[in-house]
Amino acid sequence: MDAEITVTELTADLVPSVVQLCQQALDLPEDAAEAASIVDVLWPRAADRPVVGLGAYRGADLVGALICSMSSAEPGIGHVDLVAVLPDQRRQGVGRALLRRAERVLAERGATEVLLAGNPPYYAWPGIDVRYTPAVCAALAIGYQQDRTAWNMTADLSYDGSPALRSTEAGERRLAGQGVTVRRAEPADLPALTAFARSTFGGTWDGELAGSVGRADAGCHLAERDGAVLGFAAYGSSRPSWFGPMGTAPAAEGSGIGGVLLRRCLRDQRAAGLDRAEIGWVGPVPFYSGSAGARIERVFFLYRRVLPTT
Repeated sequence: MDAEITVTELTADLVPSVVQLCQQALDLPEDAAEAASIVDVLWPRAADRPVVGLGAYRGADLVGALICSMSSAEPGIGHVDLVAVLPDQRRQGVGRALLRRAERVLAERGATEVLLAGNPPYYAWPGIDVRYTPAVCAALAIGYQQDRTAWNMTADLSYDGSPALRSTEAGERRLAGQGVTVRRAEPADLPALTAFARSTFGGTWDGELAGSVGRADAGCHLAERDGAVLGFAAYGSSRPSWFGPMGTAPAAEGSGIGGVLLRRCLRDQRAAGLDRAEIGWVGPVPFYSGSAGARIERVFFLYRRVLPTT
């Protein structure tokens, strides 16, 4: 069956076709429903780093798609950000053909190692959701090794009494008494927010903030004192239903800023019509459980493979 598969690089005008394929090929309803946002964050919005879309065809029919990219933070690291194969085309070599072509494409761009893992700030999953079991099996079959495990938590926004929607008024009054102002971030705040994120946490949160502040279906709240940022919480950068990132200055930890910012964002997401929010790539599980009644729901395996030298 491999001989019947043709893999080619996709041009940007084929984004709608890839979205349509993902709507059919992503088995989890929460992923299929956000197919357009997923493809957008991984491909058009990630234009500031090397990104390649690949399509697998049988004749004239697009039966599979893959998006891969180079890391902007780690030289020599390539990422496979998305693999989607139509259900009736699985176990026929489509995914394998796409992955092998992606490895060659990434190697040509300097990759010595490929990760099946999210490439922040533009990512749709930390890795492979364990419920996509055929993808896990395919990764192992072609030589990828499990590297890490990550998880998302879910906050229930479906009813008024949810812990995720608890009032922040008392907390905000207490913070105001300490000279701390909590408010919605505006585009003019972005330079200060990104500088705070870079200097305090490093990583790629500054890019995720840029994808949250001032964008439709996204937003950010901040805490400040005397004009200095003490913390932020953002949502919608990667996907409309996803919360994060958030961070509080070490000197302000334990002040209650984090819980207030978190629940302000969750209320925004509920107002946008969501009945649940995913807290992506979670670190402090007890914080989100206590502050919003969130629970671990999605678990992801992250894989890597060193490319053979020729």
